[in-house]
Amino acid sequence: MNVLVTGGAGFIGTHLTRRLLREGCDVSVLDNFSAQVHAGAQEMASDLIDHVQIFRGDVRDRALVARALEKQDVVVHLAAETGTGQSMYEISRYQDVNIGGTAAILDCVVNRPSARMNKFVVASSRAVYGEGKYRCEREGIVYPGSRALHDLQAGQYEPRCPMCHSVCIPEATSEDSKLNPLSFYGLTKQVQEQMVLMFARSRGYSAYALRYQNVYGPGQSLNNPYTGILAIFSNLARSNSPIQVFEDGQESRDFVYVEDSVEATWRCVAAETGSVEAMNVGTGQRTTVLQLAEKIVTFFGNECQIAITGAFREGDVRHNFADMTKIRTAIGYSPRFGVNEGLDGFLTWVEEQTPAPAGYELSLQEMRDRGLLHG
Repeated sequence: MNVLVTGGAGFIGTHLTRRLLREGCDVSVLDNFSAQVHAGAQEMASDLIDHVQIFRGDVRDRALVARALEKQDVVVHLAAETGTGQSMYEISRYQDVNIGGTAAILDCVVNRPSARMNKFVVASSRAVYGEGKYRCEREGIVYPGSRALHDLQAGQYEPRCPMCHSVCIPEATSEDSKLNPLSFYGLTKQVQEQMVLMFARSRGYSAYALRYQNVYGPGQSLNNPYTGILAIFSNLARSNSPIQVFEDGQESRDFVYVEDSVEATWRCVAAETGSVEAMNVGTGQRTTVLQLAEKIVTFFGNECQIAITGAFREGDVRHNFADMTKIRTAIGYSPRFGVNEGLDGFLTWVEEQTPAPAGYELSLQEMRDRGLLHG
């Protein structure tokens, strides 16, 4: 099987490329080695560089994409700008890369009759749901929108029912839930997955849009201050700097270890059915941000202070965790790593890395300057 991985030199892409090679695939990688993600590293991981064909450049470059697509059976499209906060003021860049890059690939596939590609796997995101699914005691299942500014300023962080306005309780979000992204990043992911699934149905090839939850693990960028709360908190804890936790620390996410996300992706690549599906990739469990910060500080064993700030960002959701029923039934995927063992693996790797340069405060200031960070 010939597989093209866009963004294959990135975090998930590198782990996936290793798995594909172990499975006997011929792998090509298209990546622009973005400085924000890769810092000074402008090559593939040393154990991969001699085993893959590399197309160095931008996923929006149609000529490059056309060359990379030659003789490919499967495309795994991971290349994207990521980060909910940054997307709210880098709007053109996120649109150009995430939507424009996907359009460039589909344009080449649709307009090249000789193309033999028969499967497309695209990285979507939990961000397409926004707040996702909740239960209101009075109204039943509801899908809250953005939280009201006056509630957030008053320290009322839990979402309210859109009908009766009472506080509601988070539920595991299933794939048939309402799509209601609250960040521009989430909106681009929704458009990406809908583009891929629509063209797959019209052209008769298989496609999977994988709605990854918060993926973490060894190899994650420690230099990118705009994504990855685990990386940010780890950098702060290692330098014994205060960790500032937004809201009241009880906001929660579904943290999925990178090897589990790779397993789900590989199962889609290898699946023999001609399915066209969107599926959650997570653990089905939620962890609060405060719990995460405490686990990180405990691991490093220092006196790093955790400050509950009450600050909040535009585009952030309160809770989101995945209903895993569909992916378990469709491809037999179940996560192997709980957050405790996954976090130990990640933090053990972090200890071996050169401390990353500070940049988190600068990213927060950029948001403050644009009125997107309050408090």
